[in-house]
Order: sequence, then structure tokens, then C-alpha cells
Amino acid sequence: MATGDDAALPSAPDADAVRSLSAADGRPKAESRPDEPGTVVWHRKDLRIADNPAVAAAADEADRILPLFVFDPGFYDERGAACDARIEFLHDCLRDLDRQYRDVDGAGLTYAHGDPIDVLGRFVDAGWDVVASASATGRYGRRRDERARERLGVRFVEGDGLVRDADRPREDWSDHVESWLAAEPFDWDPRSVAVDGVETGIDPEAVADAYDVESTKTRVPTGGREAGRERLRAFTERIAEYPGSISSPVDACDGTSGLSPYLRFGCLSVREVHRHVDERAPDGRGKSMFVSRLYWNRHYTQKLLDWPGWLDRAVNPVYEGFNRDRHDPDLVAAWKRGETGFPMVDASMRCLRETGWLNFRMRALCASVYFHILQQPWKIGADHFYEHLIDGDPAINYTQWQSQCGLVGRPGLRLYDPRKQVRDQDPDGEFVTRWVPELDPLPGAHLDAPEKAPLAVQREVGVRVGEEYPYPVVDYEAARSEFRERYGAVHGAAAARLGEEETARRASLSGGIEAARSIAAERGEPGRADATDAGGTSQTGLDDFG
Repeated sequence: MATGDDAALPSAPDADAVRSLSAADGRPKAESRPDEPGTVVWHRKDLRIADNPAVAAAADEADRILPLFVFDPGFYDERGAACDARIEFLHDCLRDLDRQYRDVDGAGLTYAHGDPIDVLGRFVDAGWDVVASASATGRYGRRRDERARERLGVRFVEGDGLVRDADRPREDWSDHVESWLAAEPFDWDPRSVAVDGVETGIDPEAVADAYDVESTKTRVPTGGREAGRERLRAFTERIAEYPGSISSPVDACDGTSGLSPYLRFGCLSVREVHRHVDERAPDGRGKSMFVSRLYWNRHYTQKLLDWPGWLDRAVNPVYEGFNRDRHDPDLVAAWKRGETGFPMVDASMRCLRETGWLNFRMRALCASVYFHILQQPWKIGADHFYEHLIDGDPAINYTQWQSQCGLVGRPGLRLYDPRKQVRDQDPDGEFVTRWVPELDPLPGAHLDAPEKAPLAVQREVGVRVGEEYPYPVVDYEAARSEFRERYGAVHGAAAARLGEEETARRASLSGGIEAARSIAAERGEPGRADATDAGGTSQTGLDDFG
């Protein structure tokens, strides 16, 4: 993908184009007021017109709205850290959003390019108001939104179920989210407003050409609301199979909902997915487990809202820089390539690179092996995941990485045994041999630890460990023991830091500051590691969220 300096796209629309906006074609001529501006709906990650707080607010306060998406050059260079496949999925979503507006007789979605503040400023200078849906972002997005609010008067409309501007955001948080899920969706009447647009010469195709966006990933889903709604309908019909399909990567490929990228880009709202499942899915474990995942989505997004530092700093100061002194670029590269000598990890990493998808358990496994066994700095691994995942969401990816690595200070560190995961989640070797084909001739009994296969077996099948497939890059048992000792030496101090209000606010535990202080009181002493081997199939419930 080309950098912003190489892209041959102007900042658009220019001020003259904005000033020349006429009344919408959809408004009756008797009601046309071409000199009267309206309200710009600035779409970012809420790429739908249904249950959209910004669209509903704009339609309520203006006779004329203009839906706008700004292609920010920062998203298309190294700062954006997005693979081409995720960008292509975004472009699908934008084309679908354009159709949504045209389906209600509007002018469609206006595409802009440039610094969002500069682009929006041209509309504000011409007399337009600007609204956007409030969302949790990292530092860049937070600074951008603060500039938009302070310099341009952009109004950010709440409506995502998160708690803002509260001294204790986790107080009665579950009740708040339950009430939000049960509330009526945001609605608007397209007949009551004119949906305007302005020609800019910018569209997803032009942007893809300018920035040389061309994905090489396979099996990438089609983006957009229509595709998301079809996945939701299909998943609801088979939701009873969900509990047995989430841990094995083979079963999860078709057994999970596949909705995460559609939720990440806001093609569907969490609330409408919840309502659809609540009203149409049969009662049972599958339904309750999936609903808990929707709470999980809001829970971790609340964490990023409460502290944007999740993206680049250890939430618990005691763990700041943990593993930094052990950074080994060769180990990191082997992990990224899927050449660690641990077949389940290697298969997962190759699957991630090839498809942009990985089920939750395999994400946790790869993070655990990277941080606990290879003992490498967490952020490099988290950034790699964020780059390649089609559903890469800062609020989910980075909070999950820190939680899995154990950087919060809570008890219950989960270390995954990559060999046990082969035996438990891929006993027939289907996933491993699909993504690590050099191991396909090896008998299934040896796929968990190829290096232990007898030399006679290796010669017979033509798989020589150390040649066709690498030896493990580290000794698992020795590395695990070493990590436990290192981690345990500081865990008591980390638990004690949770008792400090600043750290407790950063952690944003489901039980709030009081829960963090309770951990500090009970666990805040030197030498307590509380590490467990993660191997079962149990899933996190809402009460376990950290």
C-alpha cells in the first residue's frame, strides 16, 4: 500500500464545492431552500442508517442532512496499521452505506479525502452543523474528536451503551447496558428530510487505486450491512450449535457467528443483534452464551473509553516494559511467520496472515505463547494481530492482549500449552495440516510434538524435524517455568498497585474501583503468581470479566 505522500488524491471537497451545495433533489420544489445549510452526518465506524444516533439526531434537528465519510490519509499509511483486506472490507461497507441512503431516495454518501478537521471545517464555514456518533477511540481518534469539538463545534451523540462523564463509570454498569439493550433503537423518517450530497471525485475505487490497496488474503467476507444481516439470520438458525463450535478452529470457522467485522465497522449495532437473537433464537445455552459475548463487546469497549492508553502502555505500571529486555527479533519473526516449532501456533499464525481470521481460543493461545513462552514485548504481538485481523478493533484487540498476557494485575494468569491444544482442539490434525502442509505426512499421534516423533517415523514419511519443519524455538517447559518465576516475583506488587485509584481507573474492572481495591487487599503481596494452565473449553461469563 502506498504512503500518503505517494497518493495522488487532493483534499476534497474544496470550499467552492461546499458553498455551491443546492437543495436536495428529493425535496419538493416548494420546500426547497438552496441557501439554507443543514446538518452533516460524519460517519466513522457506524456504517449504517438504522439505529444510528447521529443520523437520528440530524434528521430530528434539520430539514436537510448530508452523510459524509472522510478518507483520512493517516488510515492508509503506516500509522493506520491496517492490512489491505480490512481496508477492502471497509470499502465494501461504504458502498453498502451509499446504497442504504439511495434506497431511501437520498443522494447517497458523500466521499471526502483529507484531514477530517480541514474537510469538516469547510462545511462549518459554509454554515453547516456537524454531528457524529460518539465512539471509544485510541489516542489519535480522541485527539481528532477533541479538535473537531473544540474548533468546529461538532456534536458527538451518545448511543452506544457506554457510560461517559461519570466519576464511577462501572457503578451499576451491567444494569445500564441491560437497559440500553432493551431500549428502542434510534429511528428517523427519511421522508421528513432531504438527503443531500456533493460530487467530490472521490470514491472507494479512487482511493484504492491511489493508495495501491490490493489484498492478497483469501476467504475474506464481503463487507456491508446486507451481508451482515444475512450472517445474523443464518447464525440465529444454528445458534444451538454455538457452544460446541467456539474452541476448535475447524468448528469455529463455520460455527461461530462471523459477525465481529460487521460490529467493528458498525454495519450492525450491538443492540439490533441482541434484539434479533433475543426475539428469534430458541432459548438455551447457545443463546445465553452468545448474548454474554455481546456484553463482553461492550465491556472491553468501555475499557478503552475509560483509558486510551490500553493501546500502547501496560495498564498496570508494574508491568511496564515487562519482557522488553528479552526482545529477540528472530523469535518475533518466527512467531509471525508461523515457524515456532509448535504446530498449533504455527497453523494459527499462518491462518491469520492468509485469511485475517482466527477464533478466540487460538488468538489467546498465540498471545500466550508469544508473551509467556517466547517472552517477547506484548505490543509488538498486539500490533501484528491488529494489522492482520479483518475484525481488528482497538477496543477489543489491545485490551484482550493485555488481559491475556496478564498485565492488569488480576489473579488467574492463563498460560496455554500449545501441544495440549492440538490434542484437545484438533485431534484429527485437520487444522494443523491445512496450514502447515509440511506436516501432513506425519502420523496424527505426533502432530502435537513433531520433534518427539521417532527418527525412523520421520525418515519413513519424509518429514525431518529441523529440515522440513523447525524444532521448537524454545524449550517449552523451561520457558514456562522461567516465566512463572519472573512473573510471580512482581505479581504481588502489581496486585497492590490495583489499590491505587489511578491504576484502578485504568483497569476498569467490571466491579469498578472497589473490585480493584479488593484484589489489592487480598493479593497484594510479593511472590504470588496464581498462574494456571489454560486447556479446558469453559468460556468467560459476564461475572468473570476483568
